[in-house]
Amino acid sequence: MNRLRAFILLVIMTLSLGAAEALRPYYGAAPGALGFAQRRLQEGDATLQSAYKKLLTDADKALEVTPPAVVEKKKIPPSGNVHDYQSLAPYFWPDPTKPQGLPYLRRDGEVNPECRQLDASDVERLRLVGSNVEVLGLAYYFSHDEKYAAHAARFLRTWFLDAKTCMTPHLAYAQAVLGVNEGRGTGILDGLSLAQAIDAAVLLSGSKAWSPADQTALDAWAGAYFTWLTTSSAGQEEGASKNNHGTWYDVQKVRLALALGRTEVAQKTLQEALAKRLPVQVEIDGRQPLELARTTSFHYSCFNLKAWTELAVFGEYVQVDVWHYHTADGRHLRQALEFLLPYVGSHPKPWPYPQIHAMKPEDLFWSLRRGSQVWAAPAYEKLLEELGGKTAKRLPLLVPLGLPTEPSR
Repeated sequence: MNRLRAFILLVIMTLSLGAAEALRPYYGAAPGALGFAQRRLQEGDATLQSAYKKLLTDADKALEVTPPAVVEKKKIPPSGNVHDYQSLAPYFWPDPTKPQGLPYLRRDGEVNPECRQLDASDVERLRLVGSNVEVLGLAYYFSHDEKYAAHAARFLRTWFLDAKTCMTPHLAYAQAVLGVNEGRGTGILDGLSLAQAIDAAVLLSGSKAWSPADQTALDAWAGAYFTWLTTSSAGQEEGASKNNHGTWYDVQKVRLALALGRTEVAQKTLQEALAKRLPVQVEIDGRQPLELARTTSFHYSCFNLKAWTELAVFGEYVQVDVWHYHTADGRHLRQALEFLLPYVGSHPKPWPYPQIHAMKPEDLFWSLRRGSQVWAAPAYEKLLEELGGKTAKRLPLLVPLGLPTEPSR
């Protein structure tokens, strides 16, 4: 009888979770992943149990974080409105030959600590919002513990909804170069955390702490920001970028479009990325020349590939097959991954391009896990385990082993 009750409870949970995902998925996970992971957890999957415990540990730490507000900075943006987001360009430093160091000079790959100082920059606050809403939202989704949803809701209300603390929906003053400009289109990269938080809010569905009115208000904020993102001169500048900035712009645009239910916009953006970005960014042998030109070329090659992986996962939701797309002359996403693989693992070849910092392969983890599934390439999963990525962060929950995929097209 106890087994029968447990089975009935599992069926009810599975059906309810499946229905929740059908209403509006969390696009930070592969299609069907969360419901699949929940079922495997109920069945006692050891790998997922370990990932789940780590998730709850991280969520418990997030409970101790006070939700930050954009109005906390002491240096007021050029607009005079403390609600406006601002940040400093990370790779620009004072000119030692000029009074007050102005204008700042670029040192690619070398992060100026000034850009992380809370008095003048909001970037660290915004990152806290994105990462903590996600971890708390996932903890609520899997545990149904209201304390996680309640704190995630505090983050969302503080940053987006409360009139006293909310951010105005634009990034006009992001990644400014002191002595040169008040903000740049490249600063839109900071907005990835906005999209992360807005998307993750769906994980709070059904919670007492997050009402339909809250979600409607957040959607309105997201819609206003999406309009700025897609019509402002800064947004158009970033969208025209040929390197990883352009790819990550598409990631942000598509994720927000999906969260707002604008499926056609998401589809069109993905199709345009395949037609216009892929031929420029990836060579026949898989090199990414625009990223190899950087002083941290391995990092940026992985970083841009990670953006393409996210676009490919988004494409699975709207029937745009990024994974298997080939250009007329044979370029495709898998080549970019294959090019990088000889330089990682237990016996890596020396990286022959500029890389002023230690190489970190973490940005390859998602590509290896989902790539092993959609391309039926078990060698990728073996390499992922070798690199320590099999249990990395929340990957086992967001893209669990054994997750079914559609047949290759």
